[in-house]
Amino acid sequence: MSYIEKPVARHPGMRTNALGLTPRDYEGSMSTLCAGCGHDSVTAALIQAFFELDVEPHRVAKLSGIGCSSKTPTYFVSQAHGFNSVHGRMPSIAAGANAANRDLLYVGISGDGDSLSIGLGQFLHAVRRNVNMLYVLENNGVYGLTKGQFSASADVGSKSKRGEVNRQGPIDPVDVALTLGASFVARSFSGDKDQLVPILEAGLRHEGFAFVDVISPCVTFNDHVGSTKSYAYTRTHMHEVVETDFVPIMAEITTRYAEGTVRAVTMHDGSSIRLRKVDEAYDPTDRAAVVDFLAAARERDEIATGLLYLGEAGEDMHAFSETVETPLVDVPFGELCPGAAALDEIQKAWR
Repeated sequence: MSYIEKPVARHPGMRTNALGLTPRDYEGSMSTLCAGCGHDSVTAALIQAFFELDVEPHRVAKLSGIGCSSKTPTYFVSQAHGFNSVHGRMPSIAAGANAANRDLLYVGISGDGDSLSIGLGQFLHAVRRNVNMLYVLENNGVYGLTKGQFSASADVGSKSKRGEVNRQGPIDPVDVALTLGASFVARSFSGDKDQLVPILEAGLRHEGFAFVDVISPCVTFNDHVGSTKSYAYTRTHMHEVVETDFVPIMAEITTRYAEGTVRAVTMHDGSSIRLRKVDEAYDPTDRAAVVDFLAAARERDEIATGLLYLGEAGEDMHAFSETVETPLVDVPFGELCPGAAALDEIQKAWR
């Protein structure tokens, strides 16, 4: 993966967080994506989220597959652990790393091609296993690295840059995540930082699989009239279901919400998501109602954004697999590799 190091320059008056770090400390290499790419806006939102949550960079593990979206981890938290896997295989790498060391904060970055085509089976099982991670899908409806073919998320009737019309129905990752039981499901727009940052913060704090679908326009191949993933189309068709803010319970903070317009949803770690209802009938804790709402929104040609569903996380992958609490990196080599005799005894138990 190509990358260009950023020059180190910090203004003495730059804001610091509780760790004494500035936003620059959460940056990575210079982006090699096209100027104006929505993915770079996602990078900026992630940098702000990590900074505001006072995350220690060495505790972050960032993972990706193949595609324009999978370059994103290069551009944030340069001092984090990282692994760039092959096409569509990021979820299994994330699950394996998580099984070995549950103490890290896992962030998977993928795209609609990476997750909804060759990697669809991997994505499904990451949701099913409830891998404790933030999974960000940068969704632009095209294969940007291979010159703009329709991806599995392209809407029926959407036109390519060459003028071809897509006739195949799309796979909606939000519907998939809801159907498989994900306990945190959200959708946002790369150009709406005020909404995206608190959603990412909440996803990072969520215990269990947190999925965020981000409409992230491709300025080179899918930002024209006729595209349903363009900046213009998304801005004119997006409907914010709830106005989202993230309020960590650990820090005192004031909000600007009027009385009677706020609904608090308590996260499992004690932090809170504050929601302002646009529609009084909308309940982000009713999975079936959310599915129906999203279907109705599609009928109205609306893109529903915000925190769409939040429920009890339940048992995560570690509970299912009965893994040990001690990260493997902290287990002495003699215990990890006890020798041939111990292996023989284990094998006897399975005969």
